Amino acid sequence: MGEEIYIGLDIGGTKIMAGCATRDGEILRKVKVASPFSLEKGLRLINELTQELSEGYDLKGIGVAIGGPIDTEKGTVSPLHQTTWRNVPLKQMLEKRWKCPCYFEVDTNVAAIGEYYWGNYNSAKFLYITLSTGMGGGFLVDGKIYKGIGGVHPEIAHQSINYRCANPRIVSCECGVSDCLESLVSGNGILRVYGKPAEKLGEDEWDEVAWNLGQGIRNIVTILAPEVIVFGGGVATHGGEEFLKKVASSASQSLKLVPLPKLRISLLGYDTALSGACYIAMHGI
Repeated sequence: MGEEIYIGLDIGGTKIMAGCATRDGEILRKVKVASPFSLEKGLRLINELTQELSEGYDLKGIGVAIGGPIDTEKGTVSPLHQTTWRNVPLKQMLEKRWKCPCYFEVDTNVAAIGEYYWGNYNSAKFLYITLSTGMGGGFLVDGKIYKGIGGVHPEIAHQSINYRCANPRIVSCECGVSDCLESLVSGNGILRVYGKPAEKLGEDEWDEVAWNLGQGIRNIVTILAPEVIVFGGGVATHGGEEFLKKVASSASQSLKLVPLPKLRISLLGYDTALSGACYIAMHGI
């Protein structure tokens, strides 16, 4: 057999990224393809990518970052933004096909792990927030994923906020509630509210998105009191440091009892969840 490698899979609503990494975290190769709508095509593509990346190597583990909700006990996934994926026994299917352990987690938790460990953070209370197709967060306490009752993943994006929007009737979240933070600041939410993607927003529109996100951050910081919040995903990347300054300003105006933590843009960029998937392939959850 060849060199030992680990496969990371970042399965999203619009794209699938796959990479193979050595034990020390070096990603030898990565590929990015569009996510098929069909479940059958999606599963076939995942196996094809795994085959391509592991050819000539000794595959020791697979890590998967995927949208929630998931059921870690049953090993099933039902990502909200992929409507054809419901109760898919992904862990069993991949372990049976590739004869190696498979670990999976909600993509924002996996991204938090990637950012935390490969970015060498030492914060005891670390929060990663992604602003991409949707919005989500992964909260680490002493480097371990925080979960709620019954192992439920806390959904910080589905909080209600006192938002600003010129046309409130257009605000709608995929979860079915009308006033979720995600419906105002995610890629899909921005497209619905403003009729264009984040990279084409004007300054006034960016200001409004920053204000709304800041109100959500105010709630999150008040409840969780993290030491640092790292932002990843396309919306955050396009907004950049100037966007974060406006978010901080919005949050701090009504943040009275807890300090505003450091707000940072991801060090790993678009590879955060992929790097995290490689990490859990090596170390488990």
